[in-house]
Amino acid sequence: MPDDRAGPRFALGAACAIFDAAGRVLLVRHSYGRRNWELPGGGAEAGESPDETALRELGEETGLSGLVVRLTGLYLEVEHERGPFLHVVFRVRIDGGDDPQPASPEIEDAGWFEVDALPSPISDFTERRIADARLDGPAVVTRISGRTWR
Repeated sequence: MPDDRAGPRFALGAACAIFDAAGRVLLVRHSYGRRNWELPGGGAEAGESPDETALRELGEETGLSGLVVRLTGLYLEVEHERGPFLHVVFRVRIDGGDDPQPASPEIEDAGWFEVDALPSPISDFTERRIADARLDGPAVVTRISGRTWR
C-alpha cells in the first residue's frame, strides 16, 4: 500500500565553492559527457548529509580535504537528467595543502581560475553558483530551468 504521507522525491547533490587568497576558484574538469569544468561535488550516497557529500566528493575528485564554512545556495533543478535534483552548495576552506590533483577517473584536470576568466566548457549554472558563493549575504534559494554552455 502506498504511503500517502510520502513527500516529494528528488536526487540530492552537493558541491564545494572554494576560493584561494587571490580570489581564484577551484574547478575540476570531468572526463565524461561535455568534459566540462565544474565545482567539486557530486551525488549523495544513502544516509549521507549534504555537507558530508560535498567534503567526500572534494577528496575523491581533488585529493584535498576541507572544512565547511557556510551554506551558499540551494538550487532545485526539476528537469535534471536524473529527475528532480536538489543541488546544495557550500563555501569550503581547504584544510592543508592547496594543490589539487585529479584523484578519480571521473576527473581529467583540476585547478584554480580567476573568476573573470573561467575556462570552457562551463555552464551558466556553474557560473551562477560561483557568483552566489562569493556573496556574503544569506544563502540563495532558487529554481534552475535548464542550462546554457559556453
